Amino acid sequence: MIAVSLLLVSVGNQAFAHDDEKFVVLETNLGIIVIEFFHEDAPNHTDNFIGLAESGFYDGTIFHRIIPGFMIQGGDPNTKTDNKSSWGIGGPDEKVDAEFNTIKHIRGIVSMARSQDPDSAGSQFFIVHQNSNNYEISLDGKYSVFGRIVTDESFETLDKIALVETESPNRPIDIEQVKITKATVVSSSEVSNLLELSEPERKLSVMIPEITEAVTPLTGYQKFEITEHEIVFSAPEGWVVQQPEKTQENSPDVVAVGPKVGIINPNITLTIQQTNQKTFDELISEKTDRLKVAQELGSLFIVSKQITIINDNKAYVIIAEGYFLSNDKSFDIKFKEIMIYGTEKFYTLAYGNDINYFDSQLPRFEETVDLFEILSKDSSIDESIKPVEEGGGCLIATATFGSELAPQVQQLRELRDNTILSTESGIAFMAGFNQFYYSFSPTIADLEREYPVFKEVVKLSITPMLSTLSILNYAEIDSEQEMLSFGIGIILMNVGMYFVAPAIIIYKIRKQL
Repeated sequence: MIAVSLLLVSVGNQAFAHDDEKFVVLETNLGIIVIEFFHEDAPNHTDNFIGLAESGFYDGTIFHRIIPGFMIQGGDPNTKTDNKSSWGIGGPDEKVDAEFNTIKHIRGIVSMARSQDPDSAGSQFFIVHQNSNNYEISLDGKYSVFGRIVTDESFETLDKIALVETESPNRPIDIEQVKITKATVVSSSEVSNLLELSEPERKLSVMIPEITEAVTPLTGYQKFEITEHEIVFSAPEGWVVQQPEKTQENSPDVVAVGPKVGIINPNITLTIQQTNQKTFDELISEKTDRLKVAQELGSLFIVSKQITIINDNKAYVIIAEGYFLSNDKSFDIKFKEIMIYGTEKFYTLAYGNDINYFDSQLPRFEETVDLFEILSKDSSIDESIKPVEEGGGCLIATATFGSELAPQVQQLRELRDNTILSTESGIAFMAGFNQFYYSFSPTIADLEREYPVFKEVVKLSITPMLSTLSILNYAEIDSEQEMLSFGIGIILMNVGMYFVAPAIIIYKIRKQL
């Protein structure tokens, strides 16, 4: 155990703290971490964390989730046990309501982990390892920041913990290295070598959207044949459809606007542009370069990218989340954009909505895409196209386990990205699976959010399957044949669990009756 050396320092060395403020010192076998609190921004989270530290709650827990470049997460009392399957889901009975604020999730920030319910924070917390525009946009204003680390040794310890050897899903192999041996509450005047830190960096504002108009259930679609472009565009019934004047090449040719929910109206746009003899890959490269600017500014986070085929044409699909400013107001927007490539033209269908209500209108956009027709038959399909998804969303698992940060969701992502997509057969499987999965997963996820009992049923149903899939994380797959062998074996195992075994049990029960 590392002893904590607490020395008196002058107030002049403390740029932000006051003598009567409380700090928490976390002792680990890799060093100490000193945490300063933002009581005015998150008073309840601050009091909760200090109270747990004073009670000895954190003593003996570990940093159970470690993702270099992103964060280290700890505070789960279940990590005091050897049952690794329970790590990441433990906490006290009392929960803390959300205190979302404008502080940005940059290196050294301490924030509270939670499930999908904003008011579900308990004891688990995470410390941001490195600055990242992608992570900031997905965390800022959505998780309650309540502190930061404030000494050089704290940052050194953070780096050491972030670099320890881990196993799937992001668990440390040597838990003694990352154990919090003692959490101590001290006054700021007792801590030596405080860094000269200024006020924390902040976003301009945090918007908490409210429903301003009810959504009327719509089932029909209105079709528009646009002869000048030789296409058929369909929009949800009841949406306002316009053809605005095209002032720039990338201006939309058709705009459909739906009933307002939250902070903006959902909208679907169609933009038609000439390829100018550019290849599909060249257009993707241009789009990637344009998006990089917004990513570097921290206003855009790419959720997923996918190459697929739509109506016999190559298509590039992007799902992203953005943080935008308008009239001194901030908007958290999520959008899905599909670029359909033809030999002479390419067609971009895009859907944007308030991030909190994105999924509710997504099926209508998907139907718009399905009904979209290119009358000129400007097909671009060839035999070399390989549908590949990078970082796509696990909608059902995320809704079931409450957060994209949940270890079960991370396990599925790592399995897909590191194992399945490493072979041609795996890529082919994912291409077909994605079309099937995303045809129903948004509906299941919505039902889980609406009905907690249904969510628990889904959790019980998919947990055995997750256990069988974890086999692939430990398998050495170096060839197509091995991937097929393991894949078929796991499929048969799940068929046995979900169909054969229940059938045998039912048969025996009936026989006894």
